[in-house]
Amino acid sequence: KLSINAFDYNCHLDLIKLLRQEGELVKLRRARQKMSELFPLTEEIWLDWLKDEIKMASESSEREKVYELFERAVKDYICPEIWLEYAQYSIGGIGQEGGIEKVRSIFERALTAVGLHVTKGTALWEAYREFENAILETAQPAPGSVPSPEQQQMFCSQLERIHTLFRRQLGIPLLDMEASYAEYEEWSEDSIPETIIKSYKKALQQLEKCKPYEEALLGAETPKLAEYQAYIDFEMKAGDPARIQLIYERALAENCLVPDLWARYNQYLDRQLRVKELVLSAHDRAVRNCPWTVGLWIRYLLAMERHGVDHCIISETFEKALNAGFIQATDYVEIWQAYLDYLRRRVDFTQDSSKELEELRSAFARAVEYLKQEVEERFSESGDPSCTIMQNWARVEARLCNNMQKARELWDNIMTKGNAKYANMWLEYYNLERAHGDTQHCRKALHRAVQCTSDYPEHVCEVLLTLERIEGTLEDWDAAVQKTENRLARVNEQRAKAAEKEAALAKQEEEKAEQRKQSRAEKKASKKAKKNRIGDKRKADDDDEGEWGQEEEAEQPSKRHKGDGDGLLPEEDMELETGLFGRSGPEKPDRPANQKQKASTSRKDIPKVLHDSSKDNVTVFVSNLSYNMADPEVKLRELFESCGEVEQIRPVFSNKGTFRGYCYVEFKDEKSALQALGLDRKVVEGRPMFVSPCVDKNKNPDFKVFRYSTTLEKHKLFISGLPFSCTKEELEDVCKAHGSVKDIRLVTNRAGKPKGLAYVEYENEAQASQAVLKMDGLTIKEHVIKVAISNPPLRKLPDKPEAGRASQFAAPRQIYGARGKGRTQLSMMPRALQRQSNPVAKAENGMVQNSPATSSEPAEEPKKMSNADFAKMLLNK
Repeated sequence: KLSINAFDYNCHLDLIKLLRQEGELVKLRRARQKMSELFPLTEEIWLDWLKDEIKMASESSEREKVYELFERAVKDYICPEIWLEYAQYSIGGIGQEGGIEKVRSIFERALTAVGLHVTKGTALWEAYREFENAILETAQPAPGSVPSPEQQQMFCSQLERIHTLFRRQLGIPLLDMEASYAEYEEWSEDSIPETIIKSYKKALQQLEKCKPYEEALLGAETPKLAEYQAYIDFEMKAGDPARIQLIYERALAENCLVPDLWARYNQYLDRQLRVKELVLSAHDRAVRNCPWTVGLWIRYLLAMERHGVDHCIISETFEKALNAGFIQATDYVEIWQAYLDYLRRRVDFTQDSSKELEELRSAFARAVEYLKQEVEERFSESGDPSCTIMQNWARVEARLCNNMQKARELWDNIMTKGNAKYANMWLEYYNLERAHGDTQHCRKALHRAVQCTSDYPEHVCEVLLTLERIEGTLEDWDAAVQKTENRLARVNEQRAKAAEKEAALAKQEEEKAEQRKQSRAEKKASKKAKKNRIGDKRKADDDDEGEWGQEEEAEQPSKRHKGDGDGLLPEEDMELETGLFGRSGPEKPDRPANQKQKASTSRKDIPKVLHDSSKDNVTVFVSNLSYNMADPEVKLRELFESCGEVEQIRPVFSNKGTFRGYCYVEFKDEKSALQALGLDRKVVEGRPMFVSPCVDKNKNPDFKVFRYSTTLEKHKLFISGLPFSCTKEELEDVCKAHGSVKDIRLVTNRAGKPKGLAYVEYENEAQASQAVLKMDGLTIKEHVIKVAISNPPLRKLPDKPEAGRASQFAAPRQIYGARGKGRTQLSMMPRALQRQSNPVAKAENGMVQNSPATSSEPAEEPKKMSNADFAKMLLNK
């Protein structure tokens, strides 16, 4: 697997685990080395590696290799345990030349790195003091002997060193610092100086301020981002750079795959500390942890330039960025622009020619070719449709190199890539010619713009006339006027034809709608006549129920369940990406006649019980149930009693006594209702049952029950084009080859049937980005699948008309009942009374007004009628 994808993090872990179990030490060392070159290693991996190497290190040369390994380990993350292990291991070499000073040097570096760690710093201070105490024991003269002046001086010096350690530690807010103070009092023969006591009390006060944040971290669940951010904000206000750096490092050790956290840390280092080694190290670790994030690479390049890093190293870093595997075509455009900006700043444009200038031109040419060959082939798009890189190249040639000929060649190339129809592109070229070219080329550019522009031809015509008015001769003016008039005449003619075509289509739609309306009226009249002949006398409202049987009753809670009609899950709206532009609602299954009659006789006369909104907190709303469910109350009681004591179950029936497929389940306590939400999507009689909170949306308009995220999730994939027979297990077998799969969700319709769509969640963004590269275009059961990072489109509000022609047929916004309008709900007013002064067209989403293309007169406001007027008209009819 690693030979196919060297960036498979989990595969590296598996290999190391197997080699360690088998005792293959040489291969194990090589595997760890390879992984550390590609990724920063966690504290656990480093400790295992170091312990294995320490066991094998017997000679002094081997000890040096262990020291080198420790040096690499402490650079990846802030790890107090590794520093402590490093210091303790160095004590073993105390007998070598300079051994004591080396141990002290390591301890001092450890204190600088993690000595301020509130919860783990104490262990390092105590280990350092124990080491110095051991040295003190050896410096004491033997009992009864008289120490020499050198021995006495050494003893006093060592004693003062321990005093200093105690005093340094007591000035830092650390857990259990009261015990350290008591230990110092017991150890010191003299009284503690007043300055040390003041410093200790100040640190103690600071510790009390830090404790709430430490306790929040201790009680929080991974990843603890919010808690760490609050802690960072607290330290930023205090303004101590060492403490700010430490809390950032602690947060990153637990959230190393969060690009935004790295970006904020690097920004702080760039703007505040500005220490070269520290800044560049942090940037390097950021891109090693999150190589797919282009912003981190750009900041790294800028930091290297800012601190004067050699050009060859910056170029190597840029090449690494190109191979990092970005997930969007635009990312490659951004990294190329950043690198080209760096190369441009290196050039001395006062010279006609230089090595740096040739390198810049070569890089521009390579960037254009790279986006064409590499990026377009991978993403099916260039990521740079407006050719911004070529535009910048042309500006450099024109403004800095005085080479308008090359700039014109570049703009010709830009226009041939589909940009000639845009007025702003021509005006950009015109402005460049105006500033660095000549009038003749300006005139030529504007004449071509008038001929080619299709979005705003009036604008370029106006610019051309302005140019000729200022600088042109009479002949130039006449030619410009004639050209602009001819062009605008053609444009107006094309627009008129388009309007006529649109009006004709609108009229056809209107006629079809009228025909459908008449056909339905004839069918209804025929049906009524037939029933009257067989003596079937029904009430008017029962007849309406037969026609509009899907209307939802006002007693339902005011929210649409996720998955119902227009209330589709936001992620499931992504089926639009696959070209599905319409969907039909689920058909009601036919019920046997005996069941209908039985339901009618047993349920029709039962009085309706309105929902008590005061019990919303102990009630759940259950929908998408089978219409054929024989006894919903008994069936659902069996299901929901596992969650707690059920107080009441209220199935909703139609006026004919048929079950409507939804009900209310009321529990005795709120805890049971919350537990019942866990039964959402449970399959009941072949359909996924929807269970959601019972919330009145009129009182809580912002309430959302969407189960899934509606924003970009870089660790989750959206897969389309799957065969309907593909199971969750089969898809998992394909996906787990590219990383650790946390969850897989196959998207289904209301009946539980698969749609050929799925969401796959990986542990981190790196695995997801690699899975996109390997799986996109893969064939599963003769179906070619499409794989992309999950990024659901923005939901379109139903009351906002779409742009263009569709906006003329958009339905006016209406106000419906408590739960909104159902999928098939229509007006309950009889069609005979739906008379309007103007003809109306019927689109798929309801009644709409005439298109402006077919009627220039505004629709008259219908006259408001009282109840008496309405009754009079109905009786006359």
